[in-house]
Amino acid sequence: MKTFLKVLGVCTLPLSMTAAPMAMADGATNARFSVSIRGLTAGSLTIKGEENGKAYNASGVLQSGGLVGLVAKVKYSASASGQVNGGGFSPTRYDEQADTGKRKSSASMSYKGGIPLVSDFEPGPNVVHPSTQKGTVDPMTALYAAFRDVNQDEVCKLDVKMFDGKRRSQVKLATPRADGDKIKCDGEYRRLAGFSAEDMAEKTRFPFNLYYSKTGDGRYRVEKVVTHTLYGNAVMKRK
Repeated sequence: MKTFLKVLGVCTLPLSMTAAPMAMADGATNARFSVSIRGLTAGSLTIKGEENGKAYNASGVLQSGGLVGLVAKVKYSASASGQVNGGGFSPTRYDEQADTGKRKSSASMSYKGGIPLVSDFEPGPNVVHPSTQKGTVDPMTALYAAFRDVNQDEVCKLDVKMFDGKRRSQVKLATPRADGDKIKCDGEYRRLAGFSAEDMAEKTRFPFNLYYSKTGDGRYRVEKVVTHTLYGNAVMKRK
């Protein structure tokens, strides 16, 4: 199960951070992805979000399935809300719930002046202090920023830093190019701070590719993500 969570973290992030400038338009995103590891079904990811003027709301559910689901039932759900200012996301609230099958937990973050305030924060030798993370965004906002439907000029344009309450990481998208009837992006997830020495020694940079397709209304949506991980290829496909 540790492998499942690590791979999913890299595959989806992961998506969160200071979003790169974007042309924001009112709209909604409703996406469901199947997740496989080495060709075997491992779970699913659902992301929903909408923007209304300068406000946004987003939610998501990540849960185990397939053979992994037979071994252990894991479910992670989160929600975020905030403002869209100057082309970037400024979260005001983040909530998460996790159920590992053995233990249930919850956590939340609010923001004051762009600085995350973490509920039940516990300092530690590797933990990044929230007071140093002004301008970052939460994991759910990061996921929404990466997987939301976008206009053509926004495709493959993302450079965000995320803080999850303990760790700081970064996600980048770049180099848009045609790949059949889709647009392919080069991406990278990078561990920055707050990770254990073991994790940092293991690997700090995880490359991936993201594929967009054009929708009927002329926008673009993410159809597939392919991540090369320590455990083999992880693939997310839109249903």
